[in-house]
Amino acid sequence: MEAFHLTLTSQEKQYLLELAQLSIAGSLSGRGPTTPPEPPTDQLRQELGAFVTLKQGGDLRGCIGNLVGCGPLYKTIWDMAQAAAFKDPRFNPLTQPELDGLTIDISVLGPIEPCPDPQQVEIGRHGLIMRRGSNQGLLLPQVAVEWGWDREQFLAQTCRKAGLPQSAWREPGTEIYWFEAVVFDATGLTH
Repeated sequence: MEAFHLTLTSQEKQYLLELAQLSIAGSLSGRGPTTPPEPPTDQLRQELGAFVTLKQGGDLRGCIGNLVGCGPLYKTIWDMAQAAAFKDPRFNPLTQPELDGLTIDISVLGPIEPCPDPQQVEIGRHGLIMRRGSNQGLLLPQVAVEWGWDREQFLAQTCRKAGLPQSAWREPGTEIYWFEAVVFDATGLTH
């Protein structure tokens, strides 16, 4: 896999984080803009896949995204922030009191490619998708780091997310895809 070389400036990251916050806060209040403000750079108009992850007190509160770009990145972040806050089926819609302690992580995805060898998966670098039949599951690169998983645990947990046996990654008929991502939150950390 060729390394994903998207570089976002501090200004671009800050804009995307503020955009996600504005999207959620505006929906909660009913007084915010219904469309995102124009981005500061053309780079944010690229069609790239992206996920918005919401956490409350360090615990997952919502995570929704698009695997591939289907519109400008800044509009994807706007839409995925609202989806993560209000449409993640694992959680009740976000409420106004929860907004204060909310942490937003953004993951901008590089190209998704078939993984040629599961032994080449690098923790913290690669995100994974497992697919077999109608089952599919995705875990972002930072998930394995956050949980302290090694490569085999990451592969097994991605199978589990897909509703497959944890050993399915070893079995014929299971498709494994990988990708890299630029990941950041309000602390400005990138991976």
